[in-house]
Amino acid sequence: MTLPAPNARTTAVVTGASSGIGAEIARELARRGQQVTLVARSAGKLAALAEEIAAGGGRADVLATDLSDREARAGLLDRITGLGLTPSILVNNAGLSTMGAVADSDPLAEMNMIEVDVVAVADLCSRFLPGMVQRRGGAVLNVASTGAYQPLPGQAGYGAGKAFVLSYTQSLVGELRGTGVSATALCPGPVATGFGETAGISDEDAEAALPAIMWVSAEFVAKAAVDGLDKGRMVVIPGAANRVAARVSQLVPRRLLVPLLAKQHPALRD
Repeated sequence: MTLPAPNARTTAVVTGASSGIGAEIARELARRGQQVTLVARSAGKLAALAEEIAAGGGRADVLATDLSDREARAGLLDRITGLGLTPSILVNNAGLSTMGAVADSDPLAEMNMIEVDVVAVADLCSRFLPGMVQRRGGAVLNVASTGAYQPLPGQAGYGAGKAFVLSYTQSLVGELRGTGVSATALCPGPVATGFGETAGISDEDAEAALPAIMWVSAEFVAKAAVDGLDKGRMVVIPGAANRVAARVSQLVPRRLLVPLLAKQHPALRD
């Protein structure tokens, strides 16, 4: 199984492409000859990335879209085909997290997170996969997290959402067998992208909560993701330390693991 061969009529659609892992995945795909369609809310950041990719000899189209908006998501595929392009790769990277105890949460913020992290993934897969299966070619990369392997007190909705993405993608692998279409779940550990700051936790606090050996760069994650997608892997966990941590978290009894995780999470400290 390899990535769909790039050509002038196909595109790799990358959501959450304005920064962090999404931007690096778009760069990595462009380096491998894929045309990319950049999707996020920030049109300015997408345009800057598109210019960078074009300067390197690639093609990048910009479709500013709020993926929490169901009507906007529903129209995304038609906007892509309206550019004369056929999606051959879908990267569901867009995501966000809230921080803190559910008892102290803002219900609207919680539902917005679930809309982007969970509902949008299922929505876009259900819209893009039929065409890929009909054409008997394509690839889907859904971005989960090592948090999918364990409870995540302090980020309960985020962890549960990523567990959904992991399970959903593994199920897709079974459904897509023999169709020429692949599905891969990317489960990165901690990455220095400013993700925590956006959710309300400083990078310093986030880094202090986890061993330095677990931290990897967005560039490293993107290369591992595209390599794994190219090889048709079901799950990609970048970094040996994160692979070990994911396995260990599955083996430790929850009655021991959950209190330890709650104690360590910076959003739950007094």
